[in-house]
Amino acid sequence: MSDVLVQRDDAVTTITMNRPQRRNALSREFLLALTEAFREAGRTDALGIVLAANGPVFSAGHDFADMAGASHADVRGLLQTCAELMRTIQAVPQVVVAQVHALATAAGCQLAVTCDLVVASENAGFAAPGGKGGWFCHTPMVAISHNVGRKRAMEMALTGDVVDARTAYEWGMVNRVVPAAELEKATRDLLDRATQGSPRSKALGKQAMYAQLDRTEADAYTYAIEVMAASSQTPEAQEGMTAFLEKRRPQWPA
Repeated sequence: MSDVLVQRDDAVTTITMNRPQRRNALSREFLLALTEAFREAGRTDALGIVLAANGPVFSAGHDFADMAGASHADVRGLLQTCAELMRTIQAVPQVVVAQVHALATAAGCQLAVTCDLVVASENAGFAAPGGKGGWFCHTPMVAISHNVGRKRAMEMALTGDVVDARTAYEWGMVNRVVPAAELEKATRDLLDRATQGSPRSKALGKQAMYAQLDRTEADAYTYAIEVMAASSQTPEAQEGMTAFLEKRRPQWPA
């Protein structure tokens, strides 16, 4: 059985981590397989991607079997491989929703919160446990700190405690928290709403959102003005405006 399962259902591709015997730990091979699955999905006409997982946890983070005793260069390479997966998730044109059914720790938490949107079961939890041990969660905290405030990020990093799903929602890591039995439906409902409109416009919008997030407000406006002005000339933008004025449903170009 493959460690990464890919299923297409109408306009949605579901990528499922299927390494339950290792708690979906992110080995080098697993990271590469996930990255390739996202790249392949990104090249299709799917409108959205769901990242799900099988087993008792969403992901336990890096696989220490890869890292214990590894050289400085090998560990750096593994972390760069992980970062490439994160960049790929945010670079694909589709909306990516993490469907988190259980615990997501360290790089597993990084993976979940890197997705564009996150729907979590009430049974889910999020943690950067390096603060409890001897190897701090430096790279997972990049993604986590970009989603929560500084003090909350420091609390997660320093204590290593598990943050329950409701708290993760309040802190901004999660978009929805639902009972476990409703997780798949709630994920699909949010994805359906997030994929309305022109796919090409959505892809450009996603790219621009990530590009402006870490800029100063003035620089963000400068960048966003240029992108929005240029995108106003696309067939999708013109069709959207015309349809609004003519009080009809837009017909998006193929």
